[in-house]
Amino acid sequence: MPVIDQRRVLKTEIPGPRSCALHDRKAAAVAAGVGSTLAVYVSEAGGGILRDVDGNQLIDFGSGIAVTSIGNAAPRVVEAVRDQVAAFTHSCFLVNPYESYVAVAELLNELTPGSGPKRTALFNSGAEAVENAVKIARSATGRQAVIAFEHAYHGRTNLTMALTAKNLPYKEGFGPFAGEVYRMPMAYPYRWPTGPDNCASEAFAQFTSQVHTQVGETNCAAVVVEPIQGEGGFIVPAPGFLANVAEWCRDHGIVFIADEVQTGFCRTGDWFASEHEGIQPDLIATAKGIAGGLPLAAVTGRADLMDSVHAGGLGGTFGGNPLSCVAAIASIETMREQDLAGRARSIEAVMRRRLEAMAATFDTIGDIRGRGAMMAIELVEAGTHNPAAERATRVSAACHQQGLMTLTAGTYGNVLRFLPPLVIGDDLLNEGLDILAAALAVQS
Repeated sequence: MPVIDQRRVLKTEIPGPRSCALHDRKAAAVAAGVGSTLAVYVSEAGGGILRDVDGNQLIDFGSGIAVTSIGNAAPRVVEAVRDQVAAFTHSCFLVNPYESYVAVAELLNELTPGSGPKRTALFNSGAEAVENAVKIARSATGRQAVIAFEHAYHGRTNLTMALTAKNLPYKEGFGPFAGEVYRMPMAYPYRWPTGPDNCASEAFAQFTSQVHTQVGETNCAAVVVEPIQGEGGFIVPAPGFLANVAEWCRDHGIVFIADEVQTGFCRTGDWFASEHEGIQPDLIATAKGIAGGLPLAAVTGRADLMDSVHAGGLGGTFGGNPLSCVAAIASIETMREQDLAGRARSIEAVMRRRLEAMAATFDTIGDIRGRGAMMAIELVEAGTHNPAAERATRVSAACHQQGLMTLTAGTYGNVLRFLPPLVIGDDLLNEGLDILAAALAVQS
């Protein structure tokens, strides 16, 4: 198969004329609520490069929001999907099952943290996975209340919008939302009122106190948390906070659900971000990087919890589609063969060194955080913690113009997040960081 030359190429302005023409067609045909970060229409992609319809080649620091971790059109995935398409495209596992679904479940039961028997169920999206994890927790415990956190993002279904903290663009005008969802403080070191050293202990004390007084431990079915908060701004909870919450859940018979939709599959330098603090979640929701770009999601967890649901209570027409299943098997094989968890750690070493140098130069960088190939900078007004959302937007736009695909994030819209494919070369990685530094110089 053809391999895209791994170099940045700018043949036109960004976006180019063919992309602009396609964007006009989009405006006439696609619902206005379906936005696009950058109106550059992709024709091919691979490694660390996105090629657009005008022949421009952009360095990819987004990976389709942490999806194409093994690179676009990865050879093993392409071969596996091609063979599966020729065999059969669908039968619905709920009607006529097939081996690849079972094989994915076996792999996830093996790879996810935690000892003892596990089970897996497959779905289509991260939101579906989170919602089904909550269903399983409620079925297993006979309780209703679910605890989520400030700055959380869990999806766009009615229940997962209730779990999500940010109003715009995710929740505005779409209520009322599912009930029995309660929000608690997150241990956000950079913005903790008394400073990062006190963050873990004080946040945990607030968490336990508020659950006790506002909800009641015996009413809680589950706590749902991202080990690193994604859309909220790549917030890494203060060390020890998540482990304390997990232990508290065990003490009270509450299901601890780790939303690893964005953090899973080698992205943070381990197979799963929960492993960084030795946490063994009761249930793990995964999606995004699981299948090399094909839609697939999963809930994996303790067998006693997963088996608590009656037959027919879990599933869906397309959940665990055979094309996605063989893509997931091929993706996991690629991650293992190329040690992409180790590669994520190498990417972090490069990015952290370069970002720290930028922070020493630009006093608008208030915080550098993340793990592995999931890094971010939070931009603030110089000398303060005041969010600089407009500056983040301008810096990202300047990067786009120079052929670097970047994404913003954060509750306050002031975070630049970086999610390069784990197969990106160091030359492209450093070139992208050069572009970022130049954009910060212009916009600071």
